[in-house]
Amino acid sequence: MTVLRTRFLEDMQLHGYASSTQAAYADAIYRLAKYYRQSPDQVTEDDLRRYFLHLTLEKKVARSTATVSLCAIKFFFENTVRRPWPSLKLLRPAKEKKLPLVLSRQEVQQVLGSVRSPTCRACFTTIYSCGLRISEGRTLTVSDVDSARMLLRIRGKGNKYAKVVVMQR
Repeated sequence: MTVLRTRFLEDMQLHGYASSTQAAYADAIYRLAKYYRQSPDQVTEDDLRRYFLHLTLEKKVARSTATVSLCAIKFFFENTVRRPWPSLKLLRPAKEKKLPLVLSRQEVQQVLGSVRSPTCRACFTTIYSCGLRISEGRTLTVSDVDSARMLLRIRGKGNKYAKVVVMQR
């Protein structure tokens, strides 16, 4: 293992990065070095631009893969090599715009009608009709139901609570 790689791994450990993140970042830097066949600290800003063009246009990597590579390279240059790269702000891939799948009433009734267990059907119906995430539906308890006002108290992300109106039908 080279001195530079050792320092890079140590820097990530000092910053408290998870082992899976360290492995992903180390792999991203390895791929950069392999692409240019030189030490990654010798790569220029223009080389980085060409590398990200290669990733997006030729390899057609997913947005998440490009983002991991970007974050790894940015961390490497700013913390390990201690060189700022202003163009890295411009390289972030565009967000993918996907429309959610919307089912018709008949399709929803068909899906819920195919669930045999009444308990599971009630759970799925509640989750779908209230627009809950699976994790929010999984944590529902009887004390979360306010039947007098027809409300559900939902524990959401970050231990925040929300109230959702329960539909009559």
